[in-house]
Amino acid sequence: MRAAVCTCWAALALSACASQNLTIRRLPAETPAADNAAAVKSAAVLAAAAASASREIAEQNTEQAVVPLTTADAPSMYSYDPWERVNRFTYRFNARFDEAVFLPVAYGYGRLPAPIRSGVHNFFDNLTDVQSTINYALQLHPMAGVRTLGRFLINSTLGIGGLFDVAAKLNLESAPTGLSATMSRWGMHPGPYLVLPFYGPSTLRDAVGLFGDFGISYAVDVAHLYRGNKTWLLGTLNAIDQRSSASFRYYSTGSPFEYETVRFLYVHKELIEDDARHAKDRPKQRDTTPSGQ
Repeated sequence: MRAAVCTCWAALALSACASQNLTIRRLPAETPAADNAAAVKSAAVLAAAAASASREIAEQNTEQAVVPLTTADAPSMYSYDPWERVNRFTYRFNARFDEAVFLPVAYGYGRLPAPIRSGVHNFFDNLTDVQSTINYALQLHPMAGVRTLGRFLINSTLGIGGLFDVAAKLNLESAPTGLSATMSRWGMHPGPYLVLPFYGPSTLRDAVGLFGDFGISYAVDVAHLYRGNKTWLLGTLNAIDQRSSASFRYYSTGSPFEYETVRFLYVHKELIEDDARHAKDRPKQRDTTPSGQ
């Protein structure tokens, strides 16, 4: 009986398999030698591509390589300061005066309404256009002198005595200059470093230029403002206005070398400005590079 049942189940299974498409899957032949050769070839191609990319990067880096600076390329920290002892004493005096008197007054001035402070600032800027016009003439820059004179006339009339900078709205921007810049154009060196009482860092040339500019203003005497007690009053107000707009604070960094740092920055600023003024006068060098390179 059990044998008959097994025979029936076997017959049914064979009949079902006969009605389906029988597919036999065959595994590919193992070819380890060929696979290894293909892998080696692929690795060689990748290595060649990587080497080519490395060479291109190296060539670009060589072309754009920055030559490292040496101590000879760095600017010298030396500044000509034969009056250093007196300058240091004046520097300390200015610091104490600034802390005790100048800054408190400047802070009080800064509390005034902005239109008042703006009017005062514009008024003094307008007066400096007179000395700038004369100095531009001495520097043989007639067009700049004409523009500055135009600014003065416009602001003195339409700007109500210079209280409003109307010329700036007409694209006549302020470009002040002074006797120190004029002497620089004439070829005069800044000279030794000098700290002026109340004024601060300067050079001998700048000090001469400062007094020279005042002499020009005193000689022209616009609206009789440079005679009598009005000169002291206007000079004090101008100094307060300038100090209020300056962010410099004595010994704010806490560095023991502040004097040396300020001296270095000021003197080298002068030298950079001198070089920029004389660069315009130098003849342009011809480009000797062959075309196509």
